[in-house]
Amino acid sequence: MHDVRDPEQPGRLLTTERDALVPLLRGRADDDFALPVAACPGWTVRAVLAHCSAALTRVVENRFEKGVFSPESNDRDIAERDGWSNARIVDELERGMTEAGPVIAGAGGKLDAIALGEWVHAGDVREAFGEPGAYGGAGLPDALALLARITRERGQVPLHADLDDRDEPLRLGESGGERPPGRFIGDGPTLIRLYTGRPVDGAPAFELAGVEAKELNIFG
Repeated sequence: MHDVRDPEQPGRLLTTERDALVPLLRGRADDDFALPVAACPGWTVRAVLAHCSAALTRVVENRFEKGVFSPESNDRDIAERDGWSNARIVDELERGMTEAGPVIAGAGGKLDAIALGEWVHAGDVREAFGEPGAYGGAGLPDALALLARITRERGQVPLHADLDDRDEPLRLGESGGERPPGRFIGDGPTLIRLYTGRPVDGAPAFELAGVEAKELNIFG
């Protein structure tokens, strides 16, 4: 299967999420930014947002030095924002989600996964806030399409996902004829959780056969 990349898709995912997430963040009290994020042990909501805003600023400014996006680099980015107000971090995040799309579009696909990662982190924040719709919402169709293409390009284990709100199965990974596809039956947000190593405790019931969850994690 040869995918045709939609260069606008990552930017569209970011701006769709921007329009939902930024008003939510501006309406939260400062104490909420200190809440722990279960998907990122040791990080608070503020730390996740600082990481996201820093990553997008790097994209916009084309700053990709050696070791960028390593745990050590991420910690430095967060530490550089220690003296910032929460509002300033949200401002930087909003700018990044607005301006990074055209840069990612012109990068030929090598930065597409950053947009997906930002969208997933927005889900992490929603989960920490106890908000409904974590890893779902208006951006889910673009997120799933982007996830499917990334897993195929990386040659990950093949999987056919029968999603509750999609008529045709979503094909993820690439078999090359060497391995029969696994099968997932469930909803889109749960599939996102499995592919990004997020907890599925409390998620709607689902079925996964022919593949182990740990084989799916694109961040593992």
